[in-house]
Amino acid sequence: MFDLSPPKKVLIGCEYSGVVRDAFRALGHDAFSCDLLPSDTQSPYHIQGCIYDALELAEWDFIGLHPPCTSLCVSGNSTYGKGMPKHAQRLDSIEWTRDLWEYVKTKTPMAYLENPIGVLGGALGKPSYIQPFEHGHLETKKTCLWLHGLEALEPTNNVFEAMMQLPRKERMRMHYLPPSKDRWKIRSTTYKGIALAMAKQWGGANYFHTINDLVGCE
Repeated sequence: MFDLSPPKKVLIGCEYSGVVRDAFRALGHDAFSCDLLPSDTQSPYHIQGCIYDALELAEWDFIGLHPPCTSLCVSGNSTYGKGMPKHAQRLDSIEWTRDLWEYVKTKTPMAYLENPIGVLGGALGKPSYIQPFEHGHLETKKTCLWLHGLEALEPTNNVFEAMMQLPRKERMRMHYLPPSKDRWKIRSTTYKGIALAMAKQWGGANYFHTINDLVGCE
């Protein structure tokens, strides 16, 4: 298991929610998020702008990436699949994401790229997989992690059996979210339990008390 101690400079790219950024900051790391959108929390530790510009602002010891997934995930096949109206946008997104990932791997010894199940496997290679129910959330949403210099994320609180007692619409809440102007934001925000696991397993957990105390994880 990798440990970033002593505190390091961390960049979480394409993140406006700050969930992962704040998990790393809770452990004492000098962590920033970056996105074209402003921070949901108006945090001073958010860089609003292009990820490529943010990459040049420091020598980052650890970089996480959460690139836009709308055109890349399997749920968008009816719009972005081969022969569909926006297939060219999918191809552009694959190229942009692949180029960003390759560049990031030249800029830091440790990095990850997160995206839902989709079409990136052919461009980035085989990922590891995580589920929110492996980290304390009574929901399912299989997600891919491509890793550079990191070991696969290990489950921290597997609640699969309890989750399966719930109605399908509850355990697949993200799939059944009703249309709204914020639906895409809700679906793309990292689960807190997963963010905590990333910070603990890839960032160490010995700086203050415990990360659970610091960020209010139950």
